[in-house]
Amino acid sequence: MIPNATQKAISVDEVRQEFPVLHQKVNGRDLVYFDNAATTQKPASVIKALAEYYEGYNANIHRGIHTLAEKATRAYEDTREAAQQFINAKHVEEIIFTRGVTEGINLVASSYGRAFVKAGDEIIVSELEHHSNIVPWQFVCEEKGAHLRVIPVSDEGVLDIEAYKKLLTPRTKIVSVNHASNSLGTINPVKEIIRLAHEAGAVVLIDGAQASAHLEIDVQDLDCDFYVVSSHKMYGPTGTGFLYGKKQLLEAMPPYQGGGEMIKEVTFAKTTYNELPYKFEAGTPNIGDVVALRSAMEFINRLGKENMAAHEHELLEYATARISAVKGVRLVGTAPRKVSVVSFVIDKIHPFDIGQMLDTRGIAVRTGHHCTQPLMDRLGIEGTVRASFAVYNTKKEIDSLVEGLERVVGFMK
Repeated sequence: MIPNATQKAISVDEVRQEFPVLHQKVNGRDLVYFDNAATTQKPASVIKALAEYYEGYNANIHRGIHTLAEKATRAYEDTREAAQQFINAKHVEEIIFTRGVTEGINLVASSYGRAFVKAGDEIIVSELEHHSNIVPWQFVCEEKGAHLRVIPVSDEGVLDIEAYKKLLTPRTKIVSVNHASNSLGTINPVKEIIRLAHEAGAVVLIDGAQASAHLEIDVQDLDCDFYVVSSHKMYGPTGTGFLYGKKQLLEAMPPYQGGGEMIKEVTFAKTTYNELPYKFEAGTPNIGDVVALRSAMEFINRLGKENMAAHEHELLEYATARISAVKGVRLVGTAPRKVSVVSFVIDKIHPFDIGQMLDTRGIAVRTGHHCTQPLMDRLGIEGTVRASFAVYNTKKEIDSLVEGLERVVGFMK
């Protein structure tokens, strides 16, 4: 996201004070945490919210009438309302809590896919997808006799929209793509992808795992049918997130799991199901982490996504220039529109070795295929080193990374 004149500069020093985990030494050096695309660190407000739940009003929700249960229920449902506002959903009951993006995609694949996809139908994904946005659709295709079609990607990491247009046919039932690539940072033209899919009569799921902390999300403006978000990618706890689905689609879908909460009435002869959103929330949920997720969204709203994106874009440009200047480094993924992710390889040095050597200097990066093996195969590489930036990162930390890379290259001569 490119900054504009209306944005306000963020005091990174002040922001860093909100993150306890950043103030430590790893292998004798100040921690440099550049693995944010895997999971972001948590501000004190999120940690406090989680602790306050367990210390003050831990109780099961919805069915209890005692004071703690009612307080826990209110806090849980407050997060649902915050999520509705965070992505501008039309109805609060369009927000379904899940364990994260992976479960959200599996829910849609298992429920909508198995109910509405038939033999000979087609599902479209892209070469940029995380495994969690490939494998669930393969399950559906194998079970239903449907076919998986793939939008190709250029050497720069940009989706081929002209090829996508040709893939769309009356047989296309579902299109499922990410908003931003976890491996390369590419921001996809999802609004155009959605429009074209709808013209072909297909529904669209957008994987928002890498977008939720970086990009403005307005599901009504996008007109997507489903959108999935993970808490831990946006400064919230692990093990929770949410699925947005258009109300009429969610109402038409069968339940994902059976058990408590998702039922209205059970007899041995027949079970009737609860109304939205509870129809898709079987069992005792991850209450504490859902409650704390609200604090993560409040943290983002307080700083302002545009302001955060401006800072991250500045880091992205600085890192791209500095890392690409290191002898032997080749950037992987050079799309013109990216979130703050830099992937690269170094001649004759395995990414795993680079990651280990950087770790000895207290620098945390991700190495490997990043759960995007088909993309790595397309690019003809085993994997990359990925440095991904968040609002609390600095140019000084990038300088430390570059110094580390220069030492790695020198050591391997």
